[in-house]
Amino acid sequence: MKIMINGINAGLRFSSAHIIPAHASCGFIHGHSYFVDVEIEGNRSGDYDFVVDFKDVKNAVRSICKKLDHRVLIPINNKNMKFKGINHFEELDSDEKEESEDYPDEDLNKSADSEEYKDSDKSEDSDESMDSDKSSDSDELSVLDFCNKDYVEFIIKNKEYKFPMEDCVLLPLKHSSAEELSQYFANIIFEDLKEKGYEIDSVSVCVNEGIGQGAFCRKE
Repeated sequence: MKIMINGINAGLRFSSAHIIPAHASCGFIHGHSYFVDVEIEGNRSGDYDFVVDFKDVKNAVRSICKKLDHRVLIPINNKNMKFKGINHFEELDSDEKEESEDYPDEDLNKSADSEEYKDSDKSEDSDESMDSDKSSDSDELSVLDFCNKDYVEFIIKNKEYKFPMEDCVLLPLKHSSAEELSQYFANIIFEDLKEKGYEIDSVSVCVNEGIGQGAFCRKE
């Protein structure tokens, strides 16, 4: 059996700013007023023969929404983001800075890509790039790597960013896209409901960036 919760009507919402690094239009800081739809499939059980208590689902979703609301979403494992003082990133020395200034903007982007993927062919297709991403999973950062920092500082291509830590949410994701966020929500909600003893088969979440536009993830 399945239960459904409509995010708009249930007030499962959050508003956040984010960046999709290196994207032509979404690579600039912008924001969305998100809402979250949820579907739960499973067996009816317990004293009341529920699939799951609606309150438990909404509380799980709202706790995540509260964490993300009015914050800048930072995906700490994005391959295009280099964090200051993290994952071996250091400020460019003066020689490197002088060298980078000799490149036009389009060459700067190529230079950054080649520095990051010294062993990769620039002409690799998307499938090969995905394989490369998977092979680097062991080098992924943890939120704990940012402990005791007052600011989050990073570079995307030739742009430098610095945010107060309290204004941000560090996410152990590769992107802050609706696709990644829907998976993030689904994983947390699934584990939360399992721990409460519900006999659920799947949790499906749609994170909407606006009416008529969202990403759907099913966790089994």
